[in-house]
Amino acid sequence: MELMQAIKERRSVRRYTSTPVSEEDLMTVLEAARWAPSWANTQCWRFIVVRDPQIKEMIAQTLPHGNIAARAMREAPLVIVACAKLGRSGYIRREKATDKGDYWFMFDVALAMQNLVLAAHSLGLGTVHVGWFDAEKVAEILEVPEGIAVVEMTPLGHPDERPRPPGRKELSEIVFYDRYGGSN
Repeated sequence: MELMQAIKERRSVRRYTSTPVSEEDLMTVLEAARWAPSWANTQCWRFIVVRDPQIKEMIAQTLPHGNIAARAMREAPLVIVACAKLGRSGYIRREKATDKGDYWFMFDVALAMQNLVLAAHSLGLGTVHVGWFDAEKVAEILEVPEGIAVVEMTPLGHPDERPRPPGRKELSEIVFYDRYGGSN
């Protein structure tokens, strides 16, 4: 699949079949995440692959009532939990290097997860970025050590739906030239 096609056609999938994800496909999406760029090549991301239905259920319960991704967390054959090793991204010699402080780990994990979801889509798999959940509770369930932050999760599996594409703003609404609000 061509890159722009994958970018434009990828959708948030919230319904999955019970068909397992092959080990080869899992390794392909994890490899795509591994090759994402990161601050000073720190590669602060860490991934937990959850297959156990009981653990998936506990994780799904950390989503607030009304988060429709909870069903997907239960239904998909597996869930990938993206974490970050703190104090690495955005630091030079253990000192915060920018006004973003320790927030840089969020950028790095987001880049890795975008690679992962695009690779999954190219393989015919579905994902949905899940960020609305109790990260501390997920860390407790998965025994994540101190100094590692749970950032995001995604179910991974074969889609049982074909979501419609959402509308997009025109470039003229989001791109400025030379200064904010400047037109071409």
